[in-house]
Amino acid sequence: MSDATDDLPYEAELGPRVAAGLRAALGEQTRVGELVVLPGGHSGLTYRVAVDDREVVVKAVPRGQRSVGRHDMLKQARIMAALAGTDVPVPAVVAVDEVEPAWFAVEFVKGESLEPVLDDPEVDPDLAAARMRRAAEILPRLHAVPVDALPAGAETLSPAEELARWSRTMGAVPPELVPGAEDLRSALEASVPDASEPTLVHGDYRLGNIMSDGVDPLAVIDWEIWSIGDPRVELGWFLVFADGANFPGVGREVPGLPTEDELLALYAAGGPLPVEMAWFNALGRYKMAAIMGHNLRRHREGRHEDPDQERLPETIIRLITSGLARLG
Repeated sequence: MSDATDDLPYEAELGPRVAAGLRAALGEQTRVGELVVLPGGHSGLTYRVAVDDREVVVKAVPRGQRSVGRHDMLKQARIMAALAGTDVPVPAVVAVDEVEPAWFAVEFVKGESLEPVLDDPEVDPDLAAARMRRAAEILPRLHAVPVDALPAGAETLSPAEELARWSRTMGAVPPELVPGAEDLRSALEASVPDASEPTLVHGDYRLGNIMSDGVDPLAVIDWEIWSIGDPRVELGWFLVFADGANFPGVGREVPGLPTEDELLALYAAGGPLPVEMAWFNALGRYKMAAIMGHNLRRHREGRHEDPDQERLPETIIRLITSGLARLG
């Protein structure tokens, strides 16, 4: 027999917990509004909440689940708290409730987080190019955070381990949905670079996860898959989104975006350029193809019906073939 609360919207159960937690953190006289669903989150549940004369964002573990995997809200809260006061712009953590299902609150950052080659509305090309250059300049700050200053228990992955992880994801996709994926995996496996000094890795660093006010980056958001690893893995992923030609059928080409060479030069800031980036660029394309193949499989199996997934095959093929081209 289910608990009576299971028949109520989760917000009716979560709301009082959030209100009590915010008042404990900010003062018992704090006025706390209702939870308002904030669309667009990809992990857990995301809400906006009025707190006195401002707003906060609450990210919560779904009812009946724990802080693990993509629902690990505590992992996100801990890294953002650790980055407070560093050169990495992140929202300030306001409150954390570690009682499962856990939740945390951060300041609401008013800005825009759009991926120019994928998201709507379209971003002005000049603004998109300027934001991408700024993102390339901010990324070294993230990679420069001392590893010993990060929360304990973080996963550490070498390039070979990154490839193995995404090979398992790709291996769960029917081969006919990802033609050429096995060739790309073999080519990557045959030429894995030596690992560089491990750094903090956001895991999904791109303009869609950076809140900006005009050109200025205000906050890097969505830290659910951060880890410690080779910074070139992050760079390779970022570069996938620098060219709309990678996403035929689902994205757009934006004129005037900086080239890969320009972005790498901005990242290096006058120092030595990252080496063996062709491999990491190809890995980024392999990862994206695996994610899209997984999503297309779920749609076709009826596990998550979304007709837009039928637009993915051309992009999957482009990512795989261009990844192979990067490796010669």
